[in-house]
Amino acid sequence: MSNDRLIIQGGKPLFGDVKISGAKNAVLPLISISLLFSNGFSLKNVPDLVDTRLMIKLINSLGIMTKFYDGTIDFYGEPQNIEAPKELVSKMRASVLVLAPLLSKRNNALIPMPGGCEIGERPINLHIDALKKLGAETSFQNGFLRATLPFGEFRGNKIKFPQVSVGATECAIMAATLAKGKTIIYNAAREPEIIDLGKCLNLAGAKIKGLGTEKIEINGVEKLNPVTYSVIPDRIEAGSFAIIAGITKGEINLLNLNPKDLNSFFKTLKQANINVDIYDKTVTIKGSYKINSVNIKTEPHPGFPTDLQAQFMSLMSIANGCSVIEENIFENRFMHVPELCKMDASIKVNGNKAIVSGVQQLNGSSVKATDLRASMSLIAASLNAKGKSIVNDLSHLKRGYENFEDKLFNLGANLK
Repeated sequence: MSNDRLIIQGGKPLFGDVKISGAKNAVLPLISISLLFSNGFSLKNVPDLVDTRLMIKLINSLGIMTKFYDGTIDFYGEPQNIEAPKELVSKMRASVLVLAPLLSKRNNALIPMPGGCEIGERPINLHIDALKKLGAETSFQNGFLRATLPFGEFRGNKIKFPQVSVGATECAIMAATLAKGKTIIYNAAREPEIIDLGKCLNLAGAKIKGLGTEKIEINGVEKLNPVTYSVIPDRIEAGSFAIIAGITKGEINLLNLNPKDLNSFFKTLKQANINVDIYDKTVTIKGSYKINSVNIKTEPHPGFPTDLQAQFMSLMSIANGCSVIEENIFENRFMHVPELCKMDASIKVNGNKAIVSGVQQLNGSSVKATDLRASMSLIAASLNAKGKSIVNDLSHLKRGYENFEDKLFNLGANLK
């Protein structure tokens, strides 16, 4: 891949093994909690991604020292600064994750409004409401969010989210960990990444119950102890390579993953006539020459994940019959549709639904990636397409997929 573009000669089945990297959506909040520790801690199985390095730079700017080597990050020290640099936060929406732990340790925080993928507004009002419930005061000043703790600490309370939010649930958990008293979170997100965050905090001495359910109870503790923790495998990367196996009619062994984290997705793949063999930490995906059309609705976990919607649409574009894909998480996550249509996919969008009429063959074209997961959907489509495809603007890809080109090469993909 050069100049953020990838040239793909499609139509070749892919075979081999892929070792799944640590989860991007798990490692970012885990890096953020380094702000809560007084005597450091270590993370293992850390993916080397643009977003990982941005988050490391962000906590470095707040005073935490780090050493990143061989998939491990060692953290040292406590936060010294209260203001997050705008040039870092503007590049990544997940930067807002530092708000709660920074406020918990310093009683003050100044955070610019975050950036990231252009897939909808994704407001942080739920994060702010949760922090207010725990005693924070907030105000907006010249594009910055200023937050303070008038009592010098968070204080436990009941938080009921009006809608499920992964980021807001993470924010509430981090705020409540060192709070005085008991916090109960209702309508909490149940994603594996939430469970991973809680497991790491509990290992360090936090008292969190109910992880993976809609009700999480947290009894605040005075401090966290140094620990070493391994990040869970990336279920979205695993799902992406599963779709690549299906769309190229190949066979790929997914190594080092937690299959139960993808139960809903694997069930859907089976309905599409893709063969899925599940073992302990390995899943074998075998494509089929007859792909069935399947209707899906994206939902919070344990439903079909929104981060695999774009990739699944590529698979449905060559399925037999018509499928309806309903996006219920983000309001602007069909930007890959016009690009897939350049490859002769037949897709019509009506509000939050995309109607996909399967075609016999996609054809190579020059397309443009608009966000992280759209990048992967276009690569999957290009691997199926007849002839040469050029996928442009792939800077997004490095935000969420580690060593992606190498992994594709090892499966036999024709890339340059």
